[in-house]
Amino acid sequence: MYLFIPPTVAFTISFFTSMAGISGAFLLLPFQMSVLGFTTTSVTSTNFLFNVTGTPGGVYRYMKECRLAWPVALIIVAGIIPGVLIGYYFRIRLLPDPKSFKFFVGIVLLSVAIKLLKDAWTQKAEDHEKSCGLADRVNNVSLSISRTRFDFRNATHAFSTTGLLGLAFAVGIVGGVYGIGGGSIIAPFLITFFKLPVYTIAGAVLLGTFVSSVAGVAFYSLIPVNGAVAPPDWILGCLFGAGGLLGMYFGAKVQKFISEKWIRLVLGTIVLMIASRYILKFFLE
Repeated sequence: MYLFIPPTVAFTISFFTSMAGISGAFLLLPFQMSVLGFTTTSVTSTNFLFNVTGTPGGVYRYMKECRLAWPVALIIVAGIIPGVLIGYYFRIRLLPDPKSFKFFVGIVLLSVAIKLLKDAWTQKAEDHEKSCGLADRVNNVSLSISRTRFDFRNATHAFSTTGLLGLAFAVGIVGGVYGIGGGSIIAPFLITFFKLPVYTIAGAVLLGTFVSSVAGVAFYSLIPVNGAVAPPDWILGCLFGAGGLLGMYFGAKVQKFISEKWIRLVLGTIVLMIASRYILKFFLE
């Protein structure tokens, strides 16, 4: 293919998904499998490599604007890395067949789509206007084994530390199989069940995605299962990452000017279409 295609696709996807704290890997993997015909086990580690090279752009922008909730990021990292290791073994031993893996991808994407559309349907449009000030800051953070809290826009947000740790571990297993770092799954849960504002958790989720993806690349490249490893396609992963780096940076920059309701609605619709296609093809082929 032409060299400009991977970075262009990655930039377009990441620009929009990074606004919700999602790297875009969950959409990039179907592109690799269906458009590029890349269906071997290494497609998962290549997706991880995209996260490694692409997410720093978004993380840096959220850090620069002091909108990164560090306690959330640390808990996600602590729980998600061991989950990714388990997911790696599941991917190699149980889901090496492209047809079965596509069906698994479809199920994961369907759950993401339902969550995104549900959040978009129930969220009020006025919420965006109340939460997009340029002076937003995360401060007064407190992290303990039982409870974590921080202040944002004169409001205190608190949640169970062990609850988020358990969620991150479960998401890490799925992310380890899929090669997404888990951000596209954990972000909707943080907003819906933990009641955390998207303008603070987006950066934390991207940072968690970055660290877990570094671990994912290492696991797939260095730890043999059944006598073989599944390293990424380094050139393709870096080309995707170059586009993702710029896309996530600019996506994070304009996030506070875009309504979260419409971001979720568009993403949910796209993901639902991809998920439906993979699930139906599993039964029809």
